[in-house]
Amino acid sequence: MKTRDIAEAARRASRSLAGLDRTTKDSILASIAEALENNRDVIFKANREDLAQAEKDNLETPLLKRLGFQEDKLAEVVEGLKALTSLEDPVGRQLDATELDEGLELYKVSCPIGVIGMIFESRPDALVQIAGLSLKSGNAVVLKGGSEASRTNRALFTVISQAAEQAGAPQGWIGLLETRDQITDLLGMDDLIDLLIPRGSNEFVRYIMENSHIPVMGHADGICHIYVHHDADVDQAVKIILDSKTQYVAVCNALETLLVHRDIAPQLLPVLAQALDQAKVEIRGDSNVRHTIPTAKAAVDQDWSTEYLDYILAIKTVDSLDQAIDHINTYGSGHTDAILTQDAQASKRFFAQVDSSSVLWNCSTRFADGFRYGLGAEVGISTGKLHARGPVGLQGLMTYKWQLYGQGQIVGDYSGGGKTYTHRPIEHQKPF
Repeated sequence: MKTRDIAEAARRASRSLAGLDRTTKDSILASIAEALENNRDVIFKANREDLAQAEKDNLETPLLKRLGFQEDKLAEVVEGLKALTSLEDPVGRQLDATELDEGLELYKVSCPIGVIGMIFESRPDALVQIAGLSLKSGNAVVLKGGSEASRTNRALFTVISQAAEQAGAPQGWIGLLETRDQITDLLGMDDLIDLLIPRGSNEFVRYIMENSHIPVMGHADGICHIYVHHDADVDQAVKIILDSKTQYVAVCNALETLLVHRDIAPQLLPVLAQALDQAKVEIRGDSNVRHTIPTAKAAVDQDWSTEYLDYILAIKTVDSLDQAIDHINTYGSGHTDAILTQDAQASKRFFAQVDSSSVLWNCSTRFADGFRYGLGAEVGISTGKLHARGPVGLQGLMTYKWQLYGQGQIVGDYSGGGKTYTHRPIEHQKPF
């Protein structure tokens, strides 16, 4: 099937999808979850074949880790789909209401964006997440996964599309692209695709941003920081740092750079070095860090702006909170940054001045995730400042429209015709 045919089918389906009620959408989501579990053997077999081929092709370690889709990943995506059914329908929500005059009422109402183009590398679980979120939010979706996951993506797409359509979803609401040339086709379809969401490497995302007129929502890097203030609890800090770095290294919300206040470094670094060594994490530090941790490698400027996605951690000592904030805003990617401290005022200043989509106090950077934030799941992390920011769940896939209810009014009556606008807030709900 040609790329344009897939996109046109998605556009047609999006109009029907926008009108589905919550009960129907939740029923479809439940059917998809059940079908995924019932077809686990087919999906797992396809994934094992992808993994075997990826190992032969010497796929980079971070991408190889993301490629796996077995019992743990299936359980996660099924839980995410079920969580979506517990969320309120985001479509048709009254966001604002104003009486322009008696009998002339204006409502701001949420509605789907339309057709989402999702382009991602590795991570076949992303296919399930975006499919579920798109359906719940009333959006059609066209998917393009990496060739390294082609068998898994095809198996997941087949199960999802068949289960959804049998349960009442409009035909064509989800489409799958499978060749590199189709990416180029998709990037030029600004008449059919309303939003592109790329997930992948820095170079990959930048390529998408630079080669399409379609709005793009996403992030190019996940350079996440933790700053340890001089009064932090050392045991708590070690626990949080270890989780942020090693709980799952090949993800965008994993810790990449640790900033340590000079006053707490002598107490923290020896304990932390031992914990990181046990976790097989390589340390790259400045001269102060290497004085305390002789096994650490020398950090260079490039380390402060590198997303490792691996068992490597850059550590730098700083003299103050201001210096930490300046470093984060200089080298960070606007993704997720945390402060560890017992000083509420220090945290307040950190929250106000660190320019990132998620800022955290005394907890792991790994919490910056759509499912953990209670969004049901996420289509990705947006580090932009317009429309959606941070983990993008249902609300990030919505826009709004203005609905004006009248009783025969005309503008001429308000342009020298004697009538005036009231512009009063409306407390009641829209008529329908």
